[in-house]
Amino acid sequence: MFSPVAMTRLGVVVLERDERPVLRTLGRLGVVHLLKAAAGPDTAPLPPPDRTEELARCDALLARVQGLRQRLGIKDLHEGGMPPAMTLDEAEGAIAPLEARAQELLARDLDLRQKLAQVKGTLEAVEPFQDSGLPLEGLSESPFLHFAFGSLPAGTFEDLQRKVPANTVLLPMPARGDQQPMVVITTRKARYALDAQLKEAGFRSGSDAFSALHGGQAATLGTLFADSRRDAALLEVEWKKAADAVAAMVRESGGLIGNLERVLTVERHVTDAEQNFPRTERTVLITGWAPAADVQTIEPRLAEVTRGQHVIQTTDPRDVPESEIPVLLRHGRLLRPFLMLVENYGLPTYREIEPTVLMAVSWVIMFGMMFGDAGNGAVVAAGGLYLLLKGKTMPMRDAGLLLIMAGLSSVGFGIYYGSYFGVTEIGGHELGHDPLKGNPMNLMIAAVALGIVIISVGLVLNIINRFRHGDVIGGLLGRFGVAGAVFYWGVLALLLKFSVFREAGLVVPMIILVIAVPLAAVAVKEPLQFILARRRAEHGGRGGHGGSLSEACIESAIEAFDTVLAFLSNTISFVRLAAYAMAHAAVLLASFVIAEQIQKGAGPVIGGALGLVVIIGGNVVAILLEGMVASVQALRLEYYEFFGKFFSGSGQAFKPFRLSVNDHGA
Repeated sequence: MFSPVAMTRLGVVVLERDERPVLRTLGRLGVVHLLKAAAGPDTAPLPPPDRTEELARCDALLARVQGLRQRLGIKDLHEGGMPPAMTLDEAEGAIAPLEARAQELLARDLDLRQKLAQVKGTLEAVEPFQDSGLPLEGLSESPFLHFAFGSLPAGTFEDLQRKVPANTVLLPMPARGDQQPMVVITTRKARYALDAQLKEAGFRSGSDAFSALHGGQAATLGTLFADSRRDAALLEVEWKKAADAVAAMVRESGGLIGNLERVLTVERHVTDAEQNFPRTERTVLITGWAPAADVQTIEPRLAEVTRGQHVIQTTDPRDVPESEIPVLLRHGRLLRPFLMLVENYGLPTYREIEPTVLMAVSWVIMFGMMFGDAGNGAVVAAGGLYLLLKGKTMPMRDAGLLLIMAGLSSVGFGIYYGSYFGVTEIGGHELGHDPLKGNPMNLMIAAVALGIVIISVGLVLNIINRFRHGDVIGGLLGRFGVAGAVFYWGVLALLLKFSVFREAGLVVPMIILVIAVPLAAVAVKEPLQFILARRRAEHGGRGGHGGSLSEACIESAIEAFDTVLAFLSNTISFVRLAAYAMAHAAVLLASFVIAEQIQKGAGPVIGGALGLVVIIGGNVVAILLEGMVASVQALRLEYYEFFGKFFSGSGQAFKPFRLSVNDHGA
């Protein structure tokens, strides 16, 4: 619960002929984080092979298959079992005829669609004028007359007719919706002046559609419309046949295309993995990390693939530097949403305490404290339930579960505050401890008390982590170690002694014991580490300490001073829990005050209705705005005031080797 998943390091020696089958098996299992190893006396004498050319060719073939799939409109690629092994030459041989056939069918389909679109454009342009009897021949060649075809907004024809010059003829056609089709005839000389008038009147020109029609066989616009309608019907039939041919190819070859994509994706993963492993003339050393619980599953599968001709060696992680161990965090359904928030900050190192459980409890409490309203919390929980039940992806369902827990926490605090959609009293009686009407100091003290608990837990976790890492000096003398904890708790004890118990005895000894001594311990940490590191270096040991002893002393003095400021600011920072609780209550109260004023001014009926709208709007604003603010502020306190004490966030993520099309982004 408080540690990453236990890991085991694997070293598997297999015959070179079994390398790819073994990698395909490991890829199916998806539980091994592969490691890149260099050639050497502790591994194997020959370096890993360079597969750059094979990877480039594989990428090129994969791009061709994906392009083919996209051109044919094959959107969903459902993965089945592991595809059969296939060489790149075999894959390329299968791709080429598919590309040729697709190119032919798609070109035919495109050509017919373009022709059909052109004919339909002609129909649309000519249809309003099919009964005009105008001849096609000579419309554009006339040396004296200019013809314009188009439409006016309905109701503007008469106004335009009054404005055009006498040498202009307007031939209106039957209205079509809100447009009035029209033929305009004028002299060549007057065309430009007329164009300006037409534009001002909102004339939509269709003349360009006629520019390619004058050389046809049709004598009039009517016969052209009839011919075009016949051509469109014939093209529709031909295009349907072409589209059916494309659909038939998708049905017949879609499975093969999808299989080729999966084959090439698997081939790419396997080829890339081969570059990690050193080898001998006949054997390969495959290294990686696996969850300890999965090792027993891996061994029999490898024995099956290699027919028992392999050697497997496991290494306990205690014998491996922590920075080399990948980290895998696993939690049940309830904690998975909070795991997402933890991973957003970073991963613990392998030997650090994993804080998801503690983070979940503290985040939910802090959110509820800032967003305390039973009605608003119920709405948030209901929204979360909807996402949980209807969410299409796992992150959406996890977000729904997070909202449910946050909403229930808000309901609990809302009942304590006595706030139900901002209503805090019924019949003149208070319902609870409202943040605005009660003593704000009590709420602030509670917020700071919660912060003290969270900070103290962080200090304890840091001390444990330091000792786990063998950093005894850091665990004892660090500002977040034992010395820092004694200082922090000692100052709190002094404050309680003076303010709560009103005792003034033993002041000087306590100040020396819980303030002077811990700060002095923090101040000697860097010089002590400097001296020890220098001695190790003199005796041929590893490590060293940069700088000089004087620099180390200055660093420690600054750190001791910063310790005082850090604990003070961290603790005061939790006052925001009370501040945002009062802000949330203030937003709801403001909506009731505004609603009351509206009701007084507009009367009981209209004012009451408008006031209800204002109250509902205030609650909506509170849920959306204050809900977002409360979640962000709770997360900020987690990251800076809690995680900052003990959590490095520098762990290396466990990335299992998987053979999946989706891993490649397809």
